Amino acid sequence: LPSPLPTKRTRTYSATARASAGPIFKGVCKQFSRSQGHGFITPENGTEDIFVHVSDIEGEYVPVEGDEVTYKVCPIPPKNQKFQAVEVVLTNLAPHTKHETWSGQIIGS
Repeated sequence: LPSPLPTKRTRTYSATARASAGPIFKGVCKQFSRSQGHGFITPENGTEDIFVHVSDIEGEYVPVEGDEVTYKVCPIPPKNQKFQAVEVVLTNLAPHTKHETWSGQIIGS
């Protein structure tokens, strides 16, 4: 079954352009499942946790709980009432945790 949520590959050009032009937010990775291909970010401003799809993670590391991130937001169709994180960048890896690269290498921090 195809995902009901737009991924980086299936997002429209206009939605991508609007997200890219938007503000940058800060948050912390609450949870991320590589096998399921998604997770959640807790925004720094205390608002509701925000969904993140694996295709929207930039960089070489798989996020883990406690990683600090920056991101932009894109509305989730069809109602566009909720948002998902896009252009997610890990800015500070959680201390005392092991991080995995997308290629499978384990890095201790």
